Amino acid sequence: MSAVIERVGVVGGGQMGAGIAEVCARAGLDTVVCEVDAVAARAARDRVAASLDRAVRRGKLSREAADVAFARLVFTGNLDDLADRQLVVEAVIENPDAKTEIFAALDKIVEDPAAVLATNTSSLPIMRLGMATARADRVIGLHFFNPVPVLPLVEVVTSLHTSADTTALVEDFAARTLGKTVIRSQDRSGFVVNALLIPYLLSAIRMAESGFATARDIDTGMELGCAHPMGPLRLADLIGLDTVAFIAESLYDEFREPLYAPPPLLQRMVQAGLLGRKTGRGFHTYDQG
Repeated sequence: MSAVIERVGVVGGGQMGAGIAEVCARAGLDTVVCEVDAVAARAARDRVAASLDRAVRRGKLSREAADVAFARLVFTGNLDDLADRQLVVEAVIENPDAKTEIFAALDKIVEDPAAVLATNTSSLPIMRLGMATARADRVIGLHFFNPVPVLPLVEVVTSLHTSADTTALVEDFAARTLGKTVIRSQDRSGFVVNALLIPYLLSAIRMAESGFATARDIDTGMELGCAHPMGPLRLADLIGLDTVAFIAESLYDEFREPLYAPPPLLQRMVQAGLLGRKTGRGFHTYDQG
């Protein structure tokens, strides 16, 4: 495989997958986005188009540059269309069985044995996904942050099998090609950022659950008292309370630390479908229009 990655695939066209595809296209890469079917692929296409339009309206991107980037994107409902990719980034739901199944399929579909299979997981073991393939040395974590076109950080996560060549290639790709700031993490649940962030969010949820303070006051306190750009409960709503709960469970399963255990209120809100911004209601209420 060429030492320069030029052809990228993204599996999953949701909020994260669409963002990853957008930054790849804006960096000049031939990018294919794969969804579960043609309907979902069209939705992913619309999601990227809307994001590019927002960047143009805000003066972050010229109309010409947005159109050129969009022309580099192909949206498909067929995983086989990723056969010629040099790098494939999986960005589907945080479900270990779903991700493992995708990696096993990609291992058979992606033709170049030197191609890299990466995951955007925020909490699952890279080793588990690598062992679903015959190329565990070419499997790596490439964890972006939401919104991907805006936030500059990427966590590169290596398993015990990930080769030094794979790590160097992916770090160079993220830093030089995409213009991201790279930090490296060992293959532990939560990696660097979420291992520190999730206990903070859970602490805020426990404070609200106990009646110690309202969600609004907790968020205002951290925004104005600690200069955080967003309070912990608004941030949890933005991430998605189902995702917060999943990461917390993953951290607790691995470390058995009580501070990682998801509070009952969080679990009930997930069961009720009150997931934050994406459903219009979490710890705060949002305009879905």
